[in-house]
Amino acid sequence: MKRRQFFQASSAIAAGSALLLPSQGYGSDWVINGKGKGKTAKNIIFMVSDGMSNGTLAMGDIMSQRKLGYGSHWMELYRNNRVSRALMDMASASSAITDSAAASSSWGGGVRVTNGKLNFSDSGQEHMPIWQKMKNAGKKVGCVTTVPITHATPAGFCITSKSRGEQAEIAEKYLGLRFDVMMGGGDKYFNNRKDGRNLYKEFRDAGYFVVNDATGLGMIDGSKPVLGVFANEGLPYEVDRISDVNLRTKVPSLAKMTMHAIGMMKNNKKGFCLQVEGGKVDWAAHANDSAGLIYDQLAFDEAVKTVIDFAEQDGNTLVIITSDHGNANPGLYYGDKADKNFESLFNYTHSNDWVLMGIKTTDSASMINERIKMAQGYSLNDEQMKFLLKRYSEQNAEGTYNSYKLPFKEYALYQAEHTSVVYNCMEHTADFTELAMFGPGSEKLKPFVKNTELHTFMLNAAQVENKF
Repeated sequence: MKRRQFFQASSAIAAGSALLLPSQGYGSDWVINGKGKGKTAKNIIFMVSDGMSNGTLAMGDIMSQRKLGYGSHWMELYRNNRVSRALMDMASASSAITDSAAASSSWGGGVRVTNGKLNFSDSGQEHMPIWQKMKNAGKKVGCVTTVPITHATPAGFCITSKSRGEQAEIAEKYLGLRFDVMMGGGDKYFNNRKDGRNLYKEFRDAGYFVVNDATGLGMIDGSKPVLGVFANEGLPYEVDRISDVNLRTKVPSLAKMTMHAIGMMKNNKKGFCLQVEGGKVDWAAHANDSAGLIYDQLAFDEAVKTVIDFAEQDGNTLVIITSDHGNANPGLYYGDKADKNFESLFNYTHSNDWVLMGIKTTDSASMINERIKMAQGYSLNDEQMKFLLKRYSEQNAEGTYNSYKLPFKEYALYQAEHTSVVYNCMEHTADFTELAMFGPGSEKLKPFVKNTELHTFMLNAAQVENKF
């Protein structure tokens, strides 16, 4: 499969923009994306590239320009002055550095909570999440993500919980709340659970379509609510998914899930609200996994195009594009070979996660280097290989997220010699996040906002009273 197939050919957003926007300033009836002021947002699509540092956004754009010949869709919205833009303070109640649960809760419940909690204050007060308010107002609501659908970011718009870690319980709460579209990973929280419950059966009995592969997703007709679960935990990294024909058959892309979710809800008379999360961007940043990071950022960017294309045609949809926090602050660093090194990522077929998780303690140095060469096009030197073999002889490790058992950090340092991509850490950062808006209500965005302000902003844009 050619790498270019990762990015389905599409016209650049900039095409014809000079014909769509006034050439000199804006009249009182116009906002920067060309939509009239004062219009109600019938629909809201809230897009989150989880853990996206500014360097991640930049590297995605550089790869898109150099590999495909056009800028990333997110950056093209900036270049062509098509969105309102701001910076956002994402601090939680407990720290200047938020986790995803507190971040999503700040938007979902409109209140800053302690890291690890979901719309639940330390005082014991529960704050009704915004998708419940929107559903009570007659809108269809849903979430799509590349991590478990029970994970912190989707959960923050949907439920309250004392702990983001109670994902099996969160899955149960989704059933009771009857959201209209929920798609992502997290099979382990619905099937073969410790308590013996089969939530797939319970969702079906409650009138849901339940799908577990990309083929099944294409057969949904929108007549019933949908639960789509396509992996045991998170979905595969995009660079791994597109390199494996079996994964492409089983696991839909984020853009494809987004397209189907919109199609299932768009005909509701009172509109819909959808959260779209590129969750594996965060996981890759935690692991300092450059191919995982940048290809998943571009998969999110394809979803941005899907959403903006719909919003342009619909005219009644407010699109919000942002990140919940920085992570690891990666960047392309200066050097004589930096450009050439970075372009080597164009030919990667697998993530660092795929490489490291597939190494066996019995593998020889030559076997490991053959695996690396095949997946990423380079080899480790003798000293690097000696360290790697030692780490595998010492322990067996499981998982990627926040994992320090396998040598992700050291492997990323070795890899940086070939990519010029360097990370500052393996944790969240306190960066102000990028915030872009398109569509009705976007003209009201201030240049700098506090995260909790978005809760009321969305309710006001949709003219939904905050009374539920």
